[in-house]
Amino acid sequence: MNADLTEVRRAIDAIDAEVVQRLAARERLVRRAAALKTDEQAVRAPARVEEVIAKVRGLAVTAGGSPEVVERVYRAMISAFIDLELAEHRGHDRA
Repeated sequence: MNADLTEVRRAIDAIDAEVVQRLAARERLVRRAAALKTDEQAVRAPARVEEVIAKVRGLAVTAGGSPEVVERVYRAMISAFIDLELAEHRGHDRA
């Protein structure tokens, strides 16, 4: 394997470790938010989703990244967190 490719992969692995740490922090906040919301519509919050997407697309441009890639990643991430939050919200309803 090319030494340059090995270095790039190591750098990617390091970034992945940082990303996972930040996702775990985001998850903790999502779980807290779930406890504060009153119904599933508040959890889904489509206007908030679009607000976040617009914001991160702008951040991508500023950072020199692809807004399209960032949007796709964020939409997938938000969908997964909404599923988690709905499960949390439903769990609070049973408590």
